Amino acid sequence: MNTIRNIYYFYLNGFRNMTIGKTLWKIIIIKLFVILIFLNYFIHDKSLNTEYKTYDEKVDFVYKNLTKKN
Repeated sequence: MNTIRNIYYFYLNGFRNMTIGKTLWKIIIIKLFVILIFLNYFIHDKSLNTEYKTYDEKVDFVYKNLTKKN
């Protein structure tokens, strides 16, 4: 238990004493927000939810498109 506490305080003090690192972490969090939330809104295909009502219809649609030969 003492080892876990030492590891926790090691990281806590490391993050507390950062200067440039705090700004970099803020940039990373903002980028993750943009990638996961904002882009997902535009990329997510909503046609499966409107066209096909049941799970089996969705599975059939995806299966036919994956196995379709060009």
